[in-house]
Amino acid sequence: MYSFNKTQGPRALWKGMGSTFIVQGVTLGAEGIISEFTPLPREVLHKWNPKLIGEHLLLKCLTYVVAMPFYSASLIETVQSEIIRDNTGILECIKEGIGRVIGLGVPHSKRLLPLLSLIFPTVLHGALHYIISSIIQKIVLLILKRKTCNSHLAESTSPMQSMLDAYFPELIANFAASLCSDVILYPLETVLHRLHIQGTRTIIDNTDLGYEVLPINTQYEGMRDCINTIKQEEGVFGFYKGFGAVIIQYTLHAAILQITKIIYSTLLQNSI
Repeated sequence: MYSFNKTQGPRALWKGMGSTFIVQGVTLGAEGIISEFTPLPREVLHKWNPKLIGEHLLLKCLTYVVAMPFYSASLIETVQSEIIRDNTGILECIKEGIGRVIGLGVPHSKRLLPLLSLIFPTVLHGALHYIISSIIQKIVLLILKRKTCNSHLAESTSPMQSMLDAYFPELIANFAASLCSDVILYPLETVLHRLHIQGTRTIIDNTDLGYEVLPINTQYEGMRDCINTIKQEEGVFGFYKGFGAVIIQYTLHAAILQITKIIYSTLLQNSI
């Protein structure tokens, strides 16, 4: 990170942020449109029957398929080196995503995998991530709410304390759900990213050194071939390249949550 900041400036650490928001918007929009024109539910609240859960997961899978071309374009914009790429507009992600679907836009190599072969790994990762995070979130939230209820029975609480007890457990539950799902699915995410970037003529930064660029010369034939190749050539640790960045990310996330709680608790004590 220090080398990137020194050679390319602070902007290099934030590249692709705009396209990431666009992908989130496309995902939410696609989910809303599909749910409006189909009987597939956007949320499963208290009716935990298999049919509703299956329909809800189908909606999520269809949403991932619609957003996949834009996710691919956003991923390329995120990892593309600032040294060799032109200044692109914020809507370049939309343009590249549509171009990927209709076969126009920036010329790609013959090693580029067709979108049809990327559907299964993309949907698999998205569905598993959603399922794992939802389960972890509900379990953690249930445990925290039980502890909160027990503390409320033991002593009376002020309105501000009640507000802290109402919202902070949800933040902790979301944090734990996101952490667990990202850690568990990191090897699959590594495979997914390599499949999406292959054949796009992308030049990436050497994140080990911070001042070189590397071409993408992989020749994976699909998800299974990618997994076997990584296992044979790089070993098990090949699936965890870049995992240190995830540790730093969630360490900062946990620190921000803890600082927020300390500030709110301090304000709460001063108001009493």
